[in-house]
Amino acid sequence: MNWDISFISEDNFKKHVENTINKYGDKLTSFDLVRFNKNIVDPIKLIFDNIVYRNTWEETIKNEIFRQRDKSNNNDIGYFHQYIFKYIDKCTVPDNGTLGGWDVIYKNDNGITMPDGNVVHTIYVEMKNKHNTMNSSSAAKTYIKMQNQLLSDDDCACFLVEAIAKESQNIKWETTVDGKKVSHRFIRRVSMDKFYEIVTEDTNAFHKICEKLPKTIQEIVNTSKNISIPNDTVYKELLEAANNDEGAIAMSIYLLGFSSYNGFNSEN
Repeated sequence: MNWDISFISEDNFKKHVENTINKYGDKLTSFDLVRFNKNIVDPIKLIFDNIVYRNTWEETIKNEIFRQRDKSNNNDIGYFHQYIFKYIDKCTVPDNGTLGGWDVIYKNDNGITMPDGNVVHTIYVEMKNKHNTMNSSSAAKTYIKMQNQLLSDDDCACFLVEAIAKESQNIKWETTVDGKKVSHRFIRRVSMDKFYEIVTEDTNAFHKICEKLPKTIQEIVNTSKNISIPNDTVYKELLEAANNDEGAIAMSIYLLGFSSYNGFNSEN
């Protein structure tokens, strides 16, 4: 693969992608029926999903396994978005709870020009995967944290950086604190592409990362001995419990959650 990115080396990029894949950990472990029902699935939901979406039972089970795996995957992708900056010049990714608990800190002795022309030398970053992941209480808490940082350092800006923003943007963050709408020119809401542009001085930096990502993931998955391919057996076990009758799987599903309930505990 021709490497034409100047702000991160190919070796460091591959290392970071592999570290992210390794974060998937036991989510790559195969699902059997015991693991599938570890937290007790909702049989009613599965029945609705199966019939309303007109899926086969095998498709329904695969979708539920995917949902269970996916619940914690956002943390792994958050790791990718945050920790890649430790390989980028002038960026620091503090250990959890240190340096004020910021996700990324970017310092540039030459100055960082804000959209209004003002210049600061440090940006403190709170990073989110998606624009809608914070409720009003969390947003207010984060905004107050940024206000306090500005009070203790008058040569900085604070960014809420969103990997999945509504659009490419670098705007004042307007939110509500204690019932009042608040905003500050140095407290900003910034899409991931705009943050990459600031720290790398490359307008298309994030696009370049996205271009390299699929082939890099594929290469690592194909060559790594530490990455297993799941062999899920849930559907097969449910079908066996239903005496290989696809139409009887619904009762096997019910028994996952309701085996001790009235009427169900007499089922064979």
